This record gives sequence, structure tokens and C-alpha cells, in this order.
Amino acid sequence: MTSPVPNTKFFGLDHLRTLAITFVFVYHFGRLFPHPEWTNTISKFGWTGVDLFFVLSGYLISSQLFSKMAQGGNFSLKEFFLKRFFRIIPPYIIVVTIYFLFPYVHEREGLAPLWKYLSFTQNLGLKLPSQGTFSHAWSLCVEEQFYLLLPLILSGLVYLNILKKGYWLLIMLFLIGFMIRLYSYQTFIIPNIESEQVWAFWYQWIYYPTYCRLDGLLVGISIAALLQYKPKVKQKLSAYGNLFLLMSVLILVGAYYLCLDEQSFAASVFGFPLVSVGYGVMVLGAITQSSFLYKIKSRITIYIATLSYSIYLIHKFIIHIVQDQFSKFNIAKDSNLMFLLCILTTITGAIIMNQLIEKPFLKLKDKFIKQIKD
Repeated sequence: MTSPVPNTKFFGLDHLRTLAITFVFVYHFGRLFPHPEWTNTISKFGWTGVDLFFVLSGYLISSQLFSKMAQGGNFSLKEFFLKRFFRIIPPYIIVVTIYFLFPYVHEREGLAPLWKYLSFTQNLGLKLPSQGTFSHAWSLCVEEQFYLLLPLILSGLVYLNILKKGYWLLIMLFLIGFMIRLYSYQTFIIPNIESEQVWAFWYQWIYYPTYCRLDGLLVGISIAALLQYKPKVKQKLSAYGNLFLLMSVLILVGAYYLCLDEQSFAASVFGFPLVSVGYGVMVLGAITQSSFLYKIKSRITIYIATLSYSIYLIHKFIIHIVQDQFSKFNIAKDSNLMFLLCILTTITGAIIMNQLIEKPFLKLKDKFIKQIKD
């Protein structure tokens, strides 16, 4: 059920969160598990769902910080880190515990060392052939490292009174990303291009490391800064919401063809930023009042968006268990019925996680924050 809701920007972002988790789910289903053939069309570009999450995180977190700074003061680092802790850590620790205590749930090869998951460094030096289980924690590592550094960098810029020149830092980080991916490709991929496991080198040195995957977060920060500190530009852009959405689709179509071979030089060096820019323009459209995404409220996408973090955490081992168990009832692992069963059980598991873990800890977070302010 949908209805126009003109007074909030967040419904558009809920639609995008739902798109992102759908892309990720179908991508992993198509890459790691027996699947219906028709899902290949989606899973081919589904890896970019993570990049959309990065853009959303960059925009949402930085816009909150910029808003507090614009109100006449700095932000509380203690409050910021407490919010991130109670939002991210409890469900994550539960899933890490499940993976380490119950080997049956492992969807692929072994786990990375426990200390890497607990320190959010699992994405650095990740060797996929031997550490493929819960490999999708890599993106959480990128985001946690981002959550740690962003407020510290902003505090430093404020302290040095150079916040207005912060855009130079964004530009520099974009350029550094290009240079690092170029260096990594030439150093680690080209010498192993004939190896049967060149794909593993590519994931280890290009796809997973934080320093290669900052583009989406930087695009999100750029959007937040533009809208916060350039109100005249924001006003001019407000009439072009649907145009931004159309532009984003065109950019992403170009990115799709550029990244047909994800591990090519062009995709590795230029593909990530192009995907991020495409999704950045989409986010800009979704938060612009004139766009249809901004105006439409969907209970389905709102709910799926609420569950998206839990879905992301558990979907791989749920798919693995469901396919293993239901195939005993002569349901083909690559059938549409199995695909539907995996969707339903993953959503059910996410609801349980949301109700038993996420919501109670979010309430606890509110109590802690209130105590700090009092």
C-alpha cells in the first residue's frame, strides 16, 4: 500500500535501503548458492547494493554531524559513539557468536580469526579461499572504521578552523582512492593474471580493503555537506528530483557495462567511483521533495528497510541451512520454491533478531543518551 507523504525525506531513503538489501541478497544467492537461472540478471550487478549502503551511510551519518555543528556548536563524541555502539554491535556480536559456536551454519570455507571480527579489521588481508564464511562482514568493517574516523576528522577541522576547506580533503581522498587501486592492480593483480586464483587476489587487494572502497562514503558526505552548507544550491536543486533519479539510472547503466568484467582494470580503477556517483545522484533524488520517491510511503519498503541490517547479517547462513534442510524434501536447491523459502525464512530470522536484539538495545541506547544529557 502506498500513499503520498509530502513532509518527510526519509521514505525515499527507505526505498533505497530496500533496493540495496534486495541487491545484496540476490547477488549472494546467485554467486554462492544453487539458484534459479533468472536471478543471474539481477545478481550480475547486485554487488553494488553494498555501494548504495555506503552512500546512504555516508550521507546519513555526516548530515547528522553537520546539522549539530550548524546549530552553533560541536557534537558529542561520546554520544556519537554510544549511538553507533548500540545500533551496530549487539546484533553483530550475536551473529559472530553463532558462526564460531556452530560450524554447521558455515556457508563456505573457514572463518577469519576471531580477533579480526572483534576489531573490525577482517576486511584487511582477507583470504577468500580459506576465509569465505561470513566474508560479507567486510563492509561492516569499512563502515565501523568510517564511524571511528569521520567525527575525529571533523573535530580536527573545527579545532583548526578549516572546516570550510574540508572539500579539499574530500577531493584528495577521492584521488588517493584512484591511485591506490591503480597501484594495487598493477602490483598484485597483473603479476597473477594467469593464476587460477587471480580472483582471490582481486578480492583481497582491490574489493575488500577500506582504502579502496571509500568512494561511496565520500559521495554521501559530499551530498550532506552540499545540502547543509550551500542552501542556495539546495533550493535550486529541489525542483529536479525526478531528473536526478533518471540521471542516476543512466550513470548506473554506464557503470553496469563498464563493470561487466568486475575484475578488469577499468572496473577496478574507475568502476567503484562511477557506481558511487550513480547511487549518490539517486540518493540526491530520493531526498528531493519534487521526486516521486520522496512522496511515496510504502509500508513494505519501510519495514524491509528496518530489517535490512539483520537481513544483511544473517542471510548467508539462513540460505545455507534452508537449502540443506529443505532439499531433503525433494525441493530442488535451484528452484523458485527454494528461493521463496529462503526469502521467507531470512525475513523471519531478521524479524526475530530485530525484536529480541535490535529494539531492546536501541531502547537501552536512549536511556544512556538521556543520562549523558541530564
